[in-house]
Amino acid sequence: MSLVIGAGLFIGGRWAYERRRREELLNAPLQPAHKKIVRARVPVYNRLPLDLRKRLDGLINRFIDEVKFHGQEGLEITDDIRVTIAAQACLLIVNKENRWFKSLKTVFVYPAAFKSKLQKVDGHVHSERAAVRTGESWARGPVILAWDHAAYGAFAPHDGENVVIHEFAHQLDEQTGVTDGSPLLDTDQSASQWARVFRQAFAQLRDDLSAGRETFLNPYGATNPAEFFAVATETFFEQPHDLQAYNRDLYDQLSRYYRLDPADWF
Repeated sequence: MSLVIGAGLFIGGRWAYERRRREELLNAPLQPAHKKIVRARVPVYNRLPLDLRKRLDGLINRFIDEVKFHGQEGLEITDDIRVTIAAQACLLIVNKENRWFKSLKTVFVYPAAFKSKLQKVDGHVHSERAAVRTGESWARGPVILAWDHAAYGAFAPHDGENVVIHEFAHQLDEQTGVTDGSPLLDTDQSASQWARVFRQAFAQLRDDLSAGRETFLNPYGATNPAEFFAVATETFFEQPHDLQAYNRDLYDQLSRYYRLDPADWF
């Protein structure tokens, strides 16, 4: 009995310590060196309202503390890399209280685009080919990123393409247990409205591509609903005014989900 009580006290004490440490990180300002990095490398940070900026500081602190970074192909992991990636990832949840990348423990970072093996099953035939990637997101982690694209995506916030935002949108999407373009919605958001708006917008993108019409959203979003959600999220954060003009319903659903209105930042 004493062993059981002792184990319970140990677990309870560790949980209390981790919770206290987490709260301290979330309430702490960024270190001056980290603040300098995020201001220089992630210019959207400077446009955020003060309350969101303070909240993002705390989330960056927590991300750097809890997520391990591993450089690939000889890449040395520096504070530049950690802070730049953390700032972009945490922007997605900066106004979503109690939401976190719970299953993510590791981020692998390559210097540039990397080769990834893709497997295809057609009946009894299994085939494999190598594809060049700038990012990957695996269910329950890890996230894999090309540093040159991650850095450029942060520094050029208006081209509609951001590999970090894209891959971490997948991380949010898979929190339902299935990565299908339908993330875990808050209780005040209608699942039926979300499904209707995204189904129509996805179909429109595929129809435009089939007809050879020029598309506003990245054609990669037509791959499947999960990629459509990630592409739409990139566009929401990087080209909010253009997305409003293209499809106001789509913008509004994303705004309700992320509890943000990036159009006010620019």
